[in-house]
Amino acid sequence: MPNWEDIRKEWETTKITLAKLAEKHDVKLGTLKSRKSRDTTNGDPWVRGAPKKDATKTKKVATISKRMQPKKEEKEPIVESDNLTDKQRLFCIYYIKSFNATKAYQKAYECDYVSAMSNGNRLIRNDKISGEIDRMKAEQTNELKLGVRDILQKYIDIAFADITDFVTFGSREVTARDPFTGEPLLNEEGEPLTEYASFVDFINHDEVDGTILTEVKQGKDGISVKLADKMKALEMLSKYFDLLSDNDKKRLQEEKLKAETAKAKAEAERITKENTDEEIEDIIIVDEWGDDDGES
Repeated sequence: MPNWEDIRKEWETTKITLAKLAEKHDVKLGTLKSRKSRDTTNGDPWVRGAPKKDATKTKKVATISKRMQPKKEEKEPIVESDNLTDKQRLFCIYYIKSFNATKAYQKAYECDYVSAMSNGNRLIRNDKISGEIDRMKAEQTNELKLGVRDILQKYIDIAFADITDFVTFGSREVTARDPFTGEPLLNEEGEPLTEYASFVDFINHDEVDGTILTEVKQGKDGISVKLADKMKALEMLSKYFDLLSDNDKKRLQEEKLKAETAKAKAEAERITKENTDEEIEDIIIVDEWGDDDGES
């Protein structure tokens, strides 16, 4: 019968792969993987380099934790493929946690940012690695035990929110008034004059989704509303693109295009303003020299 304590210790203190470990101790690879993912002796999963916890302290912490109603502990991602190197396995684990190929490569291969940026994107396109990441992502989703679709739907609501969901605006005919007295202006027949004015009206609170509003306040310039972070929601939906419906995928691409266009427009306006300010400064300098009446 295999000594699981020795097997676990060897796994945590060496760089041996699961396949070689199984062969060395004459156990099936599937049995070893299953044991590794489920064995939580003293409350600890199998983690390389992780210090052993004292059983008494663990029990005490567990008691305190129950009172504090902690979050459910996340399971450590497990790489099952035997066709990957140790560093590729680490890359998969780090990627499934951050969904950032550059960061994952930098941590797994311990290299500089520039190298990680180019090699990370190359590695994520490797069929064996991308296939294992897809499997891990599906497993992670199945283990959540909560409405993944409900969570994604909330991000969808935030990403696709439009200001017209909360206000109506436009122009309408109103009575013309004297700008100083506020009294209605009349024509020669004594009838009130009218004019068109812009307006913004807020929709009643019971007709809007208040959960995607982060702030509603009234200041000297009137009432303002602030929506939840649209860019953050778009980024999150991009990570779970494969879980979206075809219609939501299309809307996501459209919203990202709008956001990128708006960002490019704002940047162009900023550059134009800076160039205009520089031209004005040059003109002022020329005028100052011009007032010198030709004297050197």
